[in-house]
Amino acid sequence: MKAVSVANACLAGGGDRLAWGAGLFALGGFADGVGLTEALSAVVPPKGERVPVHDRGVVLVHGLLMTAGGGEACSDIEHLRAQPELFGDVASDSTLYRTLVGLGAGGAAALLDAAAQVRERLWANADRSGPLVVDIDSTLVEVHSENKQGAAPHYKGGFGFHPMVCSTCDGEPLWIKLRSGNAAANHIEDHLEVLDAAVATLPSADAAGHRRGDGAGLVERSLVVRIDAAGCSPTLAGELAERNIGYVVSARASPVVTAAIRSALGDPSRWHTANSGSKRRHKPVRAQVADLTDLADLSGRPPRTRLVVRREPRHPGAQRSLFESENFRYWGFLTDQPGHPTRLDRLMRKHADAEDAIARLNHSGLARMPFTDWHANSTRAALCALSLMLVGWFQNACLTGPLRRATPKRLRRQLWHLPAAVCRSARRVLLRLPDQHPGAKALLAIAHPR
Repeated sequence: MKAVSVANACLAGGGDRLAWGAGLFALGGFADGVGLTEALSAVVPPKGERVPVHDRGVVLVHGLLMTAGGGEACSDIEHLRAQPELFGDVASDSTLYRTLVGLGAGGAAALLDAAAQVRERLWANADRSGPLVVDIDSTLVEVHSENKQGAAPHYKGGFGFHPMVCSTCDGEPLWIKLRSGNAAANHIEDHLEVLDAAVATLPSADAAGHRRGDGAGLVERSLVVRIDAAGCSPTLAGELAERNIGYVVSARASPVVTAAIRSALGDPSRWHTANSGSKRRHKPVRAQVADLTDLADLSGRPPRTRLVVRREPRHPGAQRSLFESENFRYWGFLTDQPGHPTRLDRLMRKHADAEDAIARLNHSGLARMPFTDWHANSTRAALCALSLMLVGWFQNACLTGPLRRATPKRLRRQLWHLPAAVCRSARRVLLRLPDQHPGAKALLAIAHPR
């Protein structure tokens, strides 16, 4: 195929009537419309006798837009300052820095609590016919400086932080806790702290009855938490029962699980055909699921605890399983939820979506910790989570088709960085979008709905 020649094209200045970031402009307008800017302004009230030049809620929203657009440091806000027609009078990078650092020890909680006020309104008409499922997972953030407070070696041989995140099954972050790199993945107190904080940010109809010591009669909507093997602890299961929270937790290899699987090998009637979930060499995986509760000693766990095991034909390079076998790979989970084992298997397998939520969070700025101060980095981690929340709310409310589930990278390329020609008509500023740009049609559909 013959290449298109651009030999006659050249670069020149003078494009003062062009702007980029039309998608971020729409995202900022959405933040104002849902009340996020107002909620963040209340988080950072003015100090001293003089009113600050820049409202701190507006500064934080600009920080959210900068993060959504791919910014990783306070200096990246200069890209917004260069577009006054779109974003108005944007604060400097030093003002953004002082805002984040000035929030202090309670900065992360303040930002996430402000998001909870918006969530209460956005979830007002949500479908509450089924249980609310949340996921808890942790991730590693590498840093390359020993001067950052709290950075420490982690179990994979690197150096950095080990934050823990609680998110909904749709990938919306509810709470994030920054932890040192050497923090244990199976730390029960951290799981409970993150879960309790996440429950506190839920709308009242979803959080009712799920605080420690609440009676079961207070529950308006059931809540189920999914955790990997780091949460496979009888103590954690008991604490969840105290909160009327159901659980689906990956099982660890143990003599109890091994004995149950061994006892079920000679009983083919126990095994039910399960959703394949994946294909290998264009062939579906022939998976089976069995409820082995009656074959396992679960006396040390809360009542109604069940052991469900899944097996698939073993393939070359398969990872370690719960049971040594030449023919199958086994893994399972513990749960207190009712239902057929195949349905519960589908519920647990969707815990893999938590990895996607973590990946989106890392691509939204979490992968970098730019400050030396611990509290400032904790606040910035919450800012990254809040930025991802804002983007998710915008996608659900305003976008359709593939962009509704698009990744942060695709949104930046196709929507947030959309260029526009700045025109003025009847004392109004018009942003004329290029018709040939793939994101222009989606943005115009938001501005001019049918």
